[in-house]
Formats: sequence, C-alpha cells, structure tokens
Amino acid sequence: MEPDPDQLPNEKWKAHLMPEQNAPRSVTVVGLGPMGQAMVRAFLDAGVEVTVWNRSEDKITAMVELGAKRAGSVAEALDANLVTVLSLTHYAAMYDVLGQATDRLAGKVIANLSSDSPEQARQGAAWVRKHGAEFISGGVMSAGDNIAHPASYIFYSGPREIFDAHAELLRPLSPQEYLGSDDGLSQVFYQALLTIFHPWLLAFDQATAMIDRSGHSIAQFVPFAIRSAAAFPYFMEEFSVANQNGGWASLASLKMMDAGAQHIIDASEEVGVDATFSHTAQAYWRKAVAASEERGEPVSTYALMRGERESS
Repeated sequence: MEPDPDQLPNEKWKAHLMPEQNAPRSVTVVGLGPMGQAMVRAFLDAGVEVTVWNRSEDKITAMVELGAKRAGSVAEALDANLVTVLSLTHYAAMYDVLGQATDRLAGKVIANLSSDSPEQARQGAAWVRKHGAEFISGGVMSAGDNIAHPASYIFYSGPREIFDAHAELLRPLSPQEYLGSDDGLSQVFYQALLTIFHPWLLAFDQATAMIDRSGHSIAQFVPFAIRSAAAFPYFMEEFSVANQNGGWASLASLKMMDAGAQHIIDASEEVGVDATFSHTAQAYWRKAVAASEERGEPVSTYALMRGERESS
C-alpha cells in the first residue's frame, strides 16, 4: 500500500526529531541552580548522558564529578545535543544565555522549565522559533527542588508533536502533565497553583506564630492544622463550581467573614503577631460587602478579583 503523500512531511519531521530506538539518550542542561542540579541528577540516575553549562564554574565541576559532561561555552552546550533543558531564574536569563549562540539554535529543541509569566513564556517561544529552534515550556511543581518527591510533577505546553517527540527523554525529571498548545499555558497553571501556595505559607507562619506567642506548642497544634486541611479539597470543589457561575456570595456571609477576619486580627495582635495578611483578607470581604450593598445584590470576592462589578 502506497503511503499517503500528505503524511510524508509529518513522518519525515518525526523521524528527524525522534532518536533511533537503540541510540544513547542524551540532553543538555543549562542553568545549575538547585533545580537544575536536581534535573542533572535525575537524568544521570536514569542513564541519560548529560552535558551541562552554567555561568559559575564550581557548579559545573560538581555536576561533572557526578558524571555529566562539561561544555566550555553556550555554543558547545547547544551543539552537544538536540534537546537543551533550561533551568534559569526567569525568561530574561534565557535571552542573556542563548543570545551568546543564536547561530547554534537552528534545528534544536529548547525546553524552558524556568518560571515566569505566561506572556513572557509566549514571547520567549516566539524568540526561540525566530532563530530556527523548536520550543516547549514547562512549570515544575515540586516540593522545593525535590523533583523525585511523590507530589512533584511538571506542566508542559507548546506544540503537541514536539512534546510527544521528547516526552520519553524528559520523563526522568518528574511525572508529566501536558496541557495544550498555548506556550504560556504551563505558566498559567503553575503560577495559579503558586497563588494558592504563597498565601497558605504566610497564613501558616501567622497561625504558628500566634500559637507560639500565646505560650503554647506548635507541635501540639500541627496535627489539627493537618486535620483541617483535609477539608480543603471539598471547599475547592464547591467554590470551583460557584466561581464558574460568578462566585460564592451572600451579604450575611460576607459580613460574617469580615467579622471573622477581625477576630483573627485581634487574636494575632493581642500576642504581638503581625496580622497584615489578615488585614488584607478583611479588606476584600469589606470591599465585597460595600459592592453588594451598593448594587442591592451579592457581589463575590471572585467577581471583584476578576475586575467585575466593582464598587466605585
């Protein structure tokens, strides 16, 4: 049976991207902060040959001692392998680094696993493609730099065929969650989850400071905090449904949340604990109360955060 001529370009492209089944797996890692070093170790543990480059020589040496290969320059790092994984502070660093060797980008694949805004990821993808390389973006959801933790995984986005071609090579890093073709989508989900995590972290600091400054044991308190957190999935499911329909709100409930925030503020400040975080939460409840009273109908904090129906 003759192959479909329309399929030939795609098959040729896949043959170019996908290594032969028995060929040694190899990858370049650029950026050797704690996360980049964790990625190098994960690749090496999986039997992947790794070439590394970093601005500071001592970090390169540490990885070479583990079995990685040293690249003397960014150009040499790009030349070493088809796929280069970036683990940098932000996307601006990508331009600084890859800008040293843009003539080496043609035909390569850049997997940028650095954190930044979704729009920065989209602009970075366009810049990489302008120089002849393919691009996928990633957001690493991990317990610190412990990418081997059972809770760790990586969001990916970008062209599906590019992700599929290299998913097996990248698999040692963490379980994979491909989200879609939008280059910024991995950062949308990644930053949204950090939006939940950061307030939780501050709230936990405030809560445990309150316990300690009250003269009681943080260790005694923590099991109850964990027990309380077991209800969070329920609230997420309930409020996700509500937020798809404009958000949860009733005037009486909003006023109750305002009063509850004041009680938290009082309990914290009575023992000298900074309650700035709770004042911020209270400000949102009060803003929703004011908007609801002005409009004569409940206005949710979700609607306010979306920039909708805001009180003037």
